[in-house]
Amino acid sequence: MAAQLSDVEEAMLQFEGRYWRLTGVKERAIRETFGMTSTDYYHHLARLIDRPEALAANPIVVKKLLAQRESRARARQERRKSAADR
Repeated sequence: MAAQLSDVEEAMLQFEGRYWRLTGVKERAIRETFGMTSTDYYHHLARLIDRPEALAANPIVVKKLLAQRESRARARQERRKSAADR
């Protein structure tokens, strides 16, 4: 039997599908909606998007989040390379 997402995990994916213009608003909504710090939320989300169940449940959001993570990793790598070249 395949693992399923919890109600909270499904809610997190739906939450990430929203458009957030202001970071502070999203941080407050994370605390109010999920009862956790934004740090805890993002750690949980990072693990969640690696699960095939998450991809099956909400492929658009998961693919968007994976692409964002990859883009940030590339940017970090470029900054490190630039710093090393100095």
